[in-house]
Amino acid sequence: MSSSRLILVTVIAMIAFAGNSLLCRLAFNETNIDAASFTTIRILSAVVMLAVVVTLKNRQLIWGGNWISAISLLAYAAGFSFAYLSLPAATGALLLFGAVQATMISYGVFAGELTNIKQFSGIALALGGLIVLFLPGLASPPLVGSLLMLGAGIAWGIYSLRGRSAGDATQETSGNFLRAAPLALVVSMLMIPQMSVDYSGIVYAVASGALASGIGYALWYSVLPYLKATSAATVQLSVPVITALGGVVLLGEPITFRLVLASCAILGGICIYILAKGDAAVAHKK
Repeated sequence: MSSSRLILVTVIAMIAFAGNSLLCRLAFNETNIDAASFTTIRILSAVVMLAVVVTLKNRQLIWGGNWISAISLLAYAAGFSFAYLSLPAATGALLLFGAVQATMISYGVFAGELTNIKQFSGIALALGGLIVLFLPGLASPPLVGSLLMLGAGIAWGIYSLRGRSAGDATQETSGNFLRAAPLALVVSMLMIPQMSVDYSGIVYAVASGALASGIGYALWYSVLPYLKATSAATVQLSVPVITALGGVVLLGEPITFRLVLASCAILGGICIYILAKGDAAVAHKK
């Protein structure tokens, strides 16, 4: 893959990831769709799109995945949707991304990965940013929505960790979405008293599932083999920033000083950790 194509596909994938947050917030702002229905339609749409991608790629439909990963996927998708009932797009993306990275970093530390002073300073800076975000005040995010998004991030972190040892990533993802679909339908059935679906809401949910999730994941997995681990992790730092800009343009959301400060600390701390981890790995090989 040429460098120009690699950059283009990577940028499109990051925009797709940010698009999930923006589409979810747009759906809840402008339509009457409920969170459970949005989740179910999103997952079903992703199943269809990923089935097409897998078929085109392998010339036959081969499902992968497993039930534990599927449950983690559903926990992420449901927590994500219910959290965005109250969270702004930028804050939600920041919490989600921070929780994903925190989960994966914590696993690495628990597994005995090399940790140096730079890495610890990065963790401390990120934690400081999280504290700033939740300090009492008018601009602090809703607690329930924040906890739901942190839970969604932890679930996605677990899903990502489990996927590191998988074979064909697109095939595994399609199978996990397929398994998550009936579980999502169960959640929707449990929420029937609150069910509310309209045409516009369905359109946003389908776009989130088929385009931002299905196509987005397929594009991301196509460039991952060409990116170093540190580069792949670092480039994802752009997602909350893209989401924040999209929130301003599409949703009219304000960018507060608290959010900017917390974002710089959280994303900067994670970036320091990732880069320091890469330096430590190189030094260890030498």
